[in-house]
Amino acid sequence: MPLTDLTHAELLAFRPEVQEPADFDAFWERTIAEARAAGGTPELTPADTPVTQLIVEDLVFPGFGGEPVRAWVSRPLHAEGPLPAVVQYQGYGGGRGLAGENVSWALAGYVHVFVDTRGQGSGWGSGGDTPDPHGSGPATPGVMTRGIHSPETYYYRRVFTDAVRAVDATRTLPFVDSERIAVTGGSQGGGIALAAGALADVAAVLPDVAFLCAIRRGTEIAAGGPYLELATYLSVHRDEVADVFRTLSYIDGVNFARRIHAPSLFSVALMDTVVPPSTTFAAYNHLAAEDRAIEVYPFNDHEGGGAQHFRTQAAWLAARFSR
Repeated sequence: MPLTDLTHAELLAFRPEVQEPADFDAFWERTIAEARAAGGTPELTPADTPVTQLIVEDLVFPGFGGEPVRAWVSRPLHAEGPLPAVVQYQGYGGGRGLAGENVSWALAGYVHVFVDTRGQGSGWGSGGDTPDPHGSGPATPGVMTRGIHSPETYYYRRVFTDAVRAVDATRTLPFVDSERIAVTGGSQGGGIALAAGALADVAAVLPDVAFLCAIRRGTEIAAGGPYLELATYLSVHRDEVADVFRTLSYIDGVNFARRIHAPSLFSVALMDTVVPPSTTFAAYNHLAAEDRAIEVYPFNDHEGGGAQHFRTQAAWLAARFSR
C-alpha cells in the first residue's frame, strides 16, 4: 500500500490556512450555554452485563437541547477515592455497543465514559442507543450533509454539544476527580475529542487519526470514507461550494486545535485512505498546547496504531495525571 499523502518531513511543516468564521467563539459559547440552560440531570443505573470485575453503569445525560444521550460508565470494582476519567467518543457509523464491550481504560484504572453518537450506531460494531430527533434538508446518505445549509442546523453542532455535555456529566459523578478528565477517540471520535478539548475544561486530549480537520483538503483528496459524502453532494449541488465549506468551518478541527491548551497526544497513519494524514497534521501543527506529541505509524491505514498505541496513550496519560 503506498503513502496516501505528503512525506513525513512535509507533514511536520504543513500548516494550511483554514477558513475560520469571525463569530466562531461566539457561536460555540452561545450553543453550549443554550444546551446547559436546557436543564436535565445525569442519571446512572446498573448495566446488564456479564462483566463482574468492573462496575459498569448506563449513563443518560442531557445533550444538545437537553435531549437524552447515552454512555457506558465503567470503573474498577474496588478503587479508593475519586479516580481520573477518560471520556471516549466513537468512530463514524458506530455506537457505544454493549455494556462491558469496551473497558480497556477502566482496566487501566480510570473511570471510562464511552459516549454514544446521536443518530449513528448501525454501520458497524454492536449498535447505538441515541436518536437524533432533528430533520434535514436535501442530503447524501450518511450524516456528513445533514443540515449542511447552515451551522445552526448542521448535524455536528449537535454532536459536538453532546460531547461537551458528556464532560459536564462526567464531572458530576462522585467517584470522578474533576481535575483529571481526558477526552479521546479515533477517526470521527478524534474530531469530536478536539471539539471537546477546546470547548470543555479538560486536562488532556488524545485524538487518533482525527477526522473532520482541514475538511476541504480531506474532501479533495480522500480516497474513501465519509469525506466522499461531501464530494458527492457538491458534485450535485455545484452552486453551494462556498456555503457548504462556510458551515464546515464551524466544526473544523484545525479551528478547535488553535484553542486547545491542555496536554495533547495525537496519532496518525501515513497510509490512511480515509483520513489523509495531512488533515490530522494540520490540526496538530496549529495546536496551542505546549505539551504535545504525535505518534506516527508509517505503514498503517485507518486502523492506526491499534493496541500498541493504547499502551503508549496509557503511559503518557499516567505521567500527566501522576499515577
